[in-house]
Formats: sequence, C-alpha cells, structure tokens
Amino acid sequence: MNAQELRDKTADQLNEELASLKKEAFNLRFQQATGQLENTARMRSVRRDAARVKTILNEKAKAAAGDN
Repeated sequence: MNAQELRDKTADQLNEELASLKKEAFNLRFQQATGQLENTARMRSVRRDAARVKTILNEKAKAAAGDN
C-alpha cells in the first residue's frame, strides 16, 4: 500500500480501510495463537499499513482544521 494512493482516498474510504486492516490484524493474531499462521511477515505489513492510514487521516484532519 502506497501513501500516495491513500492520500487520493476520502476520509470515509480511509476509515473503511482502517477497519478492514484492524479485522485482518485480529484474524492474524488469532491464527498465530492457534499455530495456523504461515506468513508471519504479514502481521508486520498489516500493522504498518494501519499506521499509514492513521497518519493520512491525521494529515487530512489537520488540513481541514487549518482551512477554517
């Protein structure tokens, strides 16, 4: 996931993306706890993607607050 791609999305789309990433992170943690997780690197990438989405959301919020 690219930061520029995220900047092109609306805040609603970013919130939906964040929700899906959180669900995926939960499922990955569950798989790890039960010993079913094969690709452990996916946990790291999902966590970082969620952080990237949160960063873009904060940037958009600050920009909107600055416009007032």
